[in-house]
Amino acid sequence: MVRAAVLPAVSQPLIVTEIEIPAPGPGQVRVRLAAAGVCHSDRSLSNGTLRQPVPAVLGHEGAGTVVEVGEGVTAVAPGDRVVLNWAPSCGACHFCALDEPWLCANAGAAAAVPYAKLSADGSELYPGLGTAVFAEETVVPENAILPLPDGIPLTDAALLGCAVLTGYGAVHHAARVRAGESVAVFGVGGVGLSVLQSARIAGAGAVIAVDVSPAKEELARAAGATEFVLASADSSGASDTAKRIRKLTGGYGTDVAIECVGRADTIRTAWSATRRGGRTTVVGIGGQDQQVTFSALELFYFGRTLSGCVYGNSDPARDLPVLAEHIRAGRLDLGAMVTERIALDGIPAAFSAMRAGLGGRALVVFD
Repeated sequence: MVRAAVLPAVSQPLIVTEIEIPAPGPGQVRVRLAAAGVCHSDRSLSNGTLRQPVPAVLGHEGAGTVVEVGEGVTAVAPGDRVVLNWAPSCGACHFCALDEPWLCANAGAAAAVPYAKLSADGSELYPGLGTAVFAEETVVPENAILPLPDGIPLTDAALLGCAVLTGYGAVHHAARVRAGESVAVFGVGGVGLSVLQSARIAGAGAVIAVDVSPAKEELARAAGATEFVLASADSSGASDTAKRIRKLTGGYGTDVAIECVGRADTIRTAWSATRRGGRTTVVGIGGQDQQVTFSALELFYFGRTLSGCVYGNSDPARDLPVLAEHIRAGRLDLGAMVTERIALDGIPAAFSAMRAGLGGRALVVFD
């Protein structure tokens, strides 16, 4: 019996209660969580923007210690420190064969299979994004486990499971930022802070952070931003944010814009802030009602590239050792992205803070 934050139904508040997790079956691993990050994707699951069978235990960004393994598990053993991978690739589908594991057709399979039960009435529970880390312990398939390299604090390592892999990959794999290029980062949350640090690691020149909250400026500059733009509108109500970014870049716009919000107006602004021939990368997850429009003429004239980005277009098994080296060398600071450390009961308040655009990453720390 363990405590967990349960989503009873879509758009209902999370309830912290006790659940029953079975012993791991063949090919499964049971993990005691040390920490779990509270991500915007969890809120998207709770409000129905992303599909998830319910009732469910949410949470997909976590790290902990293996306590038990099922038959046939060879990658880890009890006592190993691990990071959870919410999008494990199957290695056999069309996209995996193209060496694009971040698009794996079977990555979400575990989320559709009940994995635990409510202690109160025995109701079946589903694991949010297949990992269910808003709980003291979880059970996941072996391929959802990443051994944690040495020299990384276990608690802060939770951020490697989503925010850091996504932000680092957005810069290095999706946008492919080159040394000296200018970069605009829209949204200074957990992923945005990772993007800012990663742009600095890539050797970017001007790094412009954009957010609606003036309180984010200090966080952004500490992460590597050289400029901060407070998103706002002109007297007509239209956004003048792109205009101010172009002014900061000699009138041209940035070489790269990375959108970490998932709103149609922010995506459109990021596109308009990108120079002719530049690259706009969308990391944020928006709803189906968020429609972005472009004219046929501007697509031709500006010659920009617009691309989506799933999980940073990362291969976690390949990228985690690289990130570990950046952390050990002091180039990547996981703790700097955490603006609040909370208990399991604090998740609903953390969701409210995300809606209000407050802070960076809230981290649930377990005893």
